[in-house]
Amino acid sequence: MTEDLPHSVRDLVRGLDKAALATALPNENGTWPYASLVLVAVDHDLSPILLMSDLAEHSKAISADNRVSLLFDGTAGLDQPLTGPRASLLGRAVPTDDARYRARFLARHPDAAMYADFRDFRFYRVVLERAHLVGGFGKIRWLTAAELLPAAPAPALVEAEHDIVAHMNDDHADAVALYAGKLLGLPGEGWRMTGIDGEGIDLRRRGAVARLPLPAPVTGPEEARKALIALVAKARAA
Repeated sequence: MTEDLPHSVRDLVRGLDKAALATALPNENGTWPYASLVLVAVDHDLSPILLMSDLAEHSKAISADNRVSLLFDGTAGLDQPLTGPRASLLGRAVPTDDARYRARFLARHPDAAMYADFRDFRFYRVVLERAHLVGGFGKIRWLTAAELLPAAPAPALVEAEHDIVAHMNDDHADAVALYAGKLLGLPGEGWRMTGIDGEGIDLRRRGAVARLPLPAPVTGPEEARKALIALVAKARAA
């Protein structure tokens, strides 16, 4: 983990596409802690976006108590997992019919389009309140939302995201391949960009996802264009 712990948490969370969701499940004895696996996308402001069936146990729990925790586990592949980073994000899950959240989730999880319109499915946005980071032995810290969240997303970049992603995938697939292969050392062909925010870009190839930080924070389409060109130059130099 770097010394900039909030930024490290953001990179960890944005680099994963699934998490363990913990809720308070009602039963005859009151409530009981309940954890389950969910697919997740992350908005520009770091709010997790979920798509869940009303029939699922976690949805029933949220309808009674919308406090949730999401564990993002970055320890995959480590010989000693407890030395690796993981972060629990705490907040409240709020149903949403905002088309932009839907689009960002389905860009991250294209197969979910097969059931996203089923009548019992709905999208949720998790409004974050704090986070607990465990970056390995002795690297443990609570972070408030004010400490964790990035700078307010620039509306121009949020509005342009779909067009930027489509342009890169349709017209510059070679650049996306360079990002994955040269800058991240990822194997295989067919990597696609699924999102761009002020701090980085998200990639996907089949069941694999990856995160590539931008050289510097960006606030609009023109800055994003320059950053993407700079990454291509860096990849070709490598």
